[in-house]
Amino acid sequence: MILLVLEIRFIKNMETIQTKSKGKILNYKSIFISDVHLGHRNSAANKLLEFYKHSRSENLYLVGDIIDIWALKTKFYWPQEHNDVIQKTLRKARHGTKVKYIIGNHDDVFRKFLPLHFGDIEVVNRAIHVSADNKKYIVVHGDAWDGVMKYAPWLSKAGAIAYTLLLKFNVVINFF
Repeated sequence: MILLVLEIRFIKNMETIQTKSKGKILNYKSIFISDVHLGHRNSAANKLLEFYKHSRSENLYLVGDIIDIWALKTKFYWPQEHNDVIQKTLRKARHGTKVKYIIGNHDDVFRKFLPLHFGDIEVVNRAIHVSADNKKYIVVHGDAWDGVMKYAPWLSKAGAIAYTLLLKFNVVINFF
């Protein structure tokens, strides 16, 4: 059986996590996080930091687009909370959480340097997750099957620019 983990949205799920935790730490066997986009103005870094505060796990899978190299190339943006995410992630790895960073399309520049380790974080193209009932799942970012990424990467980058513009336009629309 193959499990394709595409993304977890912190913004939608954070209220539920805070309600369930009531200040306590929630323990999980594995956590899968994707599309944080550190380096982008619309990153979910603050929500991830809040999630980290209320959770612990044996395994932490960072499933692509954690660092948004495309956005950083366009305009460098790296506030303190983005540093905090990196530091907290490294701390989790130092304290025993097995952290695997699976590369996505926005951080694909790291593929040139595989195999790679950031401290105790292993950077890979894909990982195999073994569940509690001993089933094996492949963990990859969705760009692995994206034909546009494979055959027309320029189109994907144009889409990223359009997405950023739409997010800015959305702020204006929501003002009214």
